[in-house]
Amino acid sequence: MLPMPTFVWIIILVVLAIAGFAGGTLYRKSVAEREIGSAEDEAKRIINEAIKSAESKKREALVEAKEEIHRNRSEFEREEKMRRSEVQKQERRLQQKEESIDRKTDALEKKNEQLSAKIAAVEAQQAEVALVKKSQLEMLEKISGFTVDEAKAYLISNIRDDVTHEMAMKVKEIEAQYKEEADARAREIITTAIQRCAADHTSEVTVSVVPLPNDEMKGRIIGREGRNIRSIETLTGCDLIIDDTPETITVSSFDPVRREVARLALEKLIQDGRIHPARIEEMVAKAQKEVNAVIKAEGERAVFETNIHGLNPELVRLLGRMHYRTSYGQNVLTHSIEVSHIAGLLASELGVDVTTAKRAGLLHDIGKAIDHEEEGSHVQIGVDIARKYKESEAVIHAIEAHHGDVEPHTAVACLVQAADAISASRPGARRENIENYVKRLEKLEEVSNSFPGIASSYAIQAGREIRIMVKPEMVSEDQMVLLARDIAKKIEEELTYPGQIKVHVLRETKVVDYAK
Repeated sequence: MLPMPTFVWIIILVVLAIAGFAGGTLYRKSVAEREIGSAEDEAKRIINEAIKSAESKKREALVEAKEEIHRNRSEFEREEKMRRSEVQKQERRLQQKEESIDRKTDALEKKNEQLSAKIAAVEAQQAEVALVKKSQLEMLEKISGFTVDEAKAYLISNIRDDVTHEMAMKVKEIEAQYKEEADARAREIITTAIQRCAADHTSEVTVSVVPLPNDEMKGRIIGREGRNIRSIETLTGCDLIIDDTPETITVSSFDPVRREVARLALEKLIQDGRIHPARIEEMVAKAQKEVNAVIKAEGERAVFETNIHGLNPELVRLLGRMHYRTSYGQNVLTHSIEVSHIAGLLASELGVDVTTAKRAGLLHDIGKAIDHEEEGSHVQIGVDIARKYKESEAVIHAIEAHHGDVEPHTAVACLVQAADAISASRPGARRENIENYVKRLEKLEEVSNSFPGIASSYAIQAGREIRIMVKPEMVSEDQMVLLARDIAKKIEEELTYPGQIKVHVLRETKVVDYAK
C-alpha cells in the first residue's frame, strides 16, 4: 500500500481542526446558555428579595413617620397648652395692674383737687398778708417820716459804722498782740542761732611779713642792680618793702592770693638759697600750685563744716578761692560758712528746709570768687554760676534776693538775707576803710586791663604804682610809649586818688631752646 501524499495529511488536519473548533464552539455555547439561564434565575430571585425588602422598609418607615407625627403633635399640643396658660396668667396680671393704676389715678386726682384748694387758700392768705403789710408800711412811713429805702439805708449805715469801729479795734488789738509775740519770738530765735554759732572773725590786712635768717639775705633778694626784687615784684604783682627793720621783708598787696604766692615763693627762695630770675620764676610757679591746692582744701573744708553734699567740684573750687577774698576786711569764706550755719539754725527753729537754707547760705556770695574777672555785680555773677551748675531754683532765688535786688518770696531767701545781715553786723567783723582801699586798687587794675595787648597788671606801692606787662607780639616798643600815656590819661579821667600814680609798662621777649 502506497503512502498518502503530504498535502492530503494537511487537508485532513485542517478538517479535523475545523471540526474540533466547531464542536468546541457548540459546547461553549451550550454552557453559556446554561449559565445565562442560571444568572437570569438568580437575578429574578435577587429582584424579588429586593422588592420584598423595600416593601418591608417602606412599611417600617411609614410606621416610624406615623409615630414621629404623633409625637410632634403631642409636643405641639403640650406647648400650645403651656403658652395658652402663660398668656392667661399675663392677662390676669395686666388686668390687676390696670385696676391698680385706676385706683392710683383716682387717688392722684383727689390729691390734685386738694392741692388746688390749698393753693387757692394760700394765695388768698398771701394777698391778705400783702394788704396788711402794705398798710403797716404806710403807717410806719407816716409815723417815722422815712420811706422803706430811706429806713434801710439808715439802718445799714448805723450797723456799718458800729461793725467797722469794732472790727478796726479788734484788728488793732490782734496786730499789737501778734507783733509783740513775733518780736519776742524773732529775738529768741536770732539769739539762739547766734549763741549756737559763735564763729570767730579776724581782721584782714594787706601786708605779710617774711622773716629772714640774717640781714645779708636782703641784699641777695634785691640782687645786682635790683634785678631779683624786680623779677619777684613783676611775677607776683606784689610790692616788696625792704627797710631798716632787722631780718624781715614786708610783702604788700591788696590781693591776698598774690600776697600769699609772693610770701611762699620768698620762703622757698630763702630756704633754697639760690636766688636769681630763673629760680624766682620756678619758685613762683610752685607757690601758685600750692595756693591752688590750699584753695581746693579750703573749699572741701567749707563743704565738710556745713555738711552740704552734692556740690559741683567747680563750685567747691570757687568756695576755696573765697578763702583769699575779703569784703570790708572780713574773710568771705568764713562769712559764707557763718551765714550757712546761722541760716540753718534759723530754719530749724522755724520748721523750714534746713538743707536748702544752709546750701543757699554757703553759696550766697559765690559771685565774689570771680567778680574781679566778670562784668556785673557779685549777686548777678553768683546767680549765673548757680544756674550754670544746676542748683535748685530755691537756692538761686536766695542768692539773687540776699541784697534786695529782687523781692524775696520764699522763707529760705528771707532767712539767708537775715543771716547775711547778722554775720556782717557783728562788732569788729568788717571795716569800711580797707574795703574802699581794695576797691580803688581793683579799679586801677581794671582800667589798665581794658586796653588791648595787656597780659597782666598789678597795682603796687599801695596804689601809687601800676605795673603793666604787655604781650610782645601785640605791642611794639614804640607803641609802649603811647600805651603808657593812654593808660595814664584814662586813670586821670576815671579815678580819684591822692598824689600821683606811676604807670610802669614792661615788655619782655623770652626765647627758650634745649641742647640735646
